[in-house]
Amino acid sequence: MNKNEYYEKILSTNDTPVLIIDLAIVRQRFLFLKKLFPMSHIFYAMKANPHPKVLELLNDLGACFDVASVYELKNLLDLKVDPSKISFGNTIKKKKDIAYAFSKGIRYFTTDSLEDLEHIASHAPKANVFFRVMTNGLGADWPLSRKFGCHQDNVYTLALRARDLNLRPYGIIFHVGSQQRDIGQWDEGVSKCKYLFSLLEKEGIKLKTVNLGGGLPADYYENAPSVEVYAREIWRFLKEDFGEDMPEVWLEPGRYLVGDSGTLISEVILISRKSNLNMTRWVYLDVGKFNGLMETIDELIKYPIDTDRKGQPSSCILAGPTCDSMDILYEKYKYQLPEDLQIGDKVYIRTAGAYTQSYSSVGFNGFPPIKTIVYDSEQNVIFSDAN
Repeated sequence: MNKNEYYEKILSTNDTPVLIIDLAIVRQRFLFLKKLFPMSHIFYAMKANPHPKVLELLNDLGACFDVASVYELKNLLDLKVDPSKISFGNTIKKKKDIAYAFSKGIRYFTTDSLEDLEHIASHAPKANVFFRVMTNGLGADWPLSRKFGCHQDNVYTLALRARDLNLRPYGIIFHVGSQQRDIGQWDEGVSKCKYLFSLLEKEGIKLKTVNLGGGLPADYYENAPSVEVYAREIWRFLKEDFGEDMPEVWLEPGRYLVGDSGTLISEVILISRKSNLNMTRWVYLDVGKFNGLMETIDELIKYPIDTDRKGQPSSCILAGPTCDSMDILYEKYKYQLPEDLQIGDKVYIRTAGAYTQSYSSVGFNGFPPIKTIVYDSEQNVIFSDAN
């Protein structure tokens, strides 16, 4: 039985679209990352895939967690995750959310503005604070520049102010952008950290931690270097800048841990052409931007896509099912799908374990969020599906 046939067995009576997650891949990725970064703390960015089974597995393996909202925090607390393993990494948060997190035992917060820092001081006294330094995101398929982080001068000012507010300046965090293909971006980030560590030490502030953020890649349509290469180079950057005075190192992977664990199974709703002279097919799927494939905006993330058909491949435009002209997945980049593809055929969208279910809308055009089925190929266990 090949993988697609096994998926059909798992699907059973479930209608598409369905996201199937293999916990074995998540387990393998986490353990491998621990091997590559043995002395580091891995804080899973749970926004990538917040399915309870994924969270339970990573918690059992010893992972820590990065949350971006009190809603994510509540999900972890419901699973009995130790609050000491949770960091509130979003720099944009309400005062009442800071207070709630602090009341539940959260002691790590990230900031990039004076206003937010003062809110932390008021509602999370003596908390450990990370300062997010700005990066440009160049080389990333999904850049995270502009909205988050601040210039090194601002970080310096914030750290001094944090000390005055009786907070504990704990470390510097940067994020090079999601699915980052340019490993050199970590070199720039580490250099900024070293500069700030040295500058603040002269002011009597001894920072403890460098948080490398996320950015490690999953296996999408276009290849990236192996994670071993990333790890080797990142350690080299750290050693070149910090030498024997190596700080504590944190990572916040999301996409790398869960991306390759997921296959999104969709059905072809319609195949058509817009004119007799235009031979490019339009292939409409029952999943689109608004119910799982948000990261196809501007065609930034290119998922590996295949079918069970074996015919001659030809170009097509892929679009979703909703009544919105933005719901086109790939138009500039022409995917090659078999000429004998038929309405009703299954289409397998690979490396879909990250930012699919968590981006799925509540009900645009009435379409429900993606159903998710979780299994473990190593233990041959299928868990009940959940929305």
